[in-house]
Amino acid sequence: METDKNIPVCLSIAGLDPSGGAGIVADIRTFSAFGCYPAAVLTSVTFQNTQGVFGAEHMSGASVRRQLEPVFDDFEIDTVKTGMLPTADIIALTAEVLSEREPRNIVVDPVVRSTSGYDLIDDKALNELIGHLFPLATLVTPNLQEAERITGIEIRTEQDFLAAAEKMLDKGAENVLIKGGHSTDGEGDPGLAVDRFYGPSGTRKFKAEFIKTTSTHGTGCTLSSAIAANLARGLGLLESVGIAKKFVTEAIRTSPGIGKGHSPVNHWAGVKIVGER
Repeated sequence: METDKNIPVCLSIAGLDPSGGAGIVADIRTFSAFGCYPAAVLTSVTFQNTQGVFGAEHMSGASVRRQLEPVFDDFEIDTVKTGMLPTADIIALTAEVLSEREPRNIVVDPVVRSTSGYDLIDDKALNELIGHLFPLATLVTPNLQEAERITGIEIRTEQDFLAAAEKMLDKGAENVLIKGGHSTDGEGDPGLAVDRFYGPSGTRKFKAEFIKTTSTHGTGCTLSSAIAANLARGLGLLESVGIAKKFVTEAIRTSPGIGKGHSPVNHWAGVKIVGER
């Protein structure tokens, strides 16, 4: 059987959510939705469902490196997306491999805390993430709470967003996207989900309808992996962010509504967004 030899390859380095809505499973689904070949390196097994996170068991840094090396030896990786990197050891060895292999794009989603309030990374690991992975990142994609923890800035105003972004850029990130969730656009419109982009090309707001729902499990993972997939397809960064924003909005809108807590989003509904310009 003939196959397309030029299919983009995306690598997720992240944790496992057994309920399938977030983490490495969400990344794989999203990469596939955009026509990319998904590869995956596991950092942690979490104990969670749509109602919360109840614990985790982490891989060693050495075991993560032993997963990474054969993948890079075998495939030409177009984009790497990192998610849950729970220990300083894992982060140090991940950064070491990425520095050696130099993939074309690296999207760092600094997963710090679950929606249910479970801390997924300690301060030592967070400092390692900022010091060693931010300088390698094409794009860093914190949500509002993550941006506050990373920078120590309480974000309430447009100036706060800018100050936090500048602090992350100063730490070495090439570009920053602060995922705002339900916030105003800075011009008084409260009915929007607004993400704010900062980088050498300037600043930009990506706006979409705010959908009032509890079906938000895995939205952060999905947005970041959608951006990674579009970068792998050869699109520019701002175009990739715009398409990913549309993809996530549609995925939230058509969530299957399963589980007793925050339902996962529908990774397949967003497929119609693929290729839109």
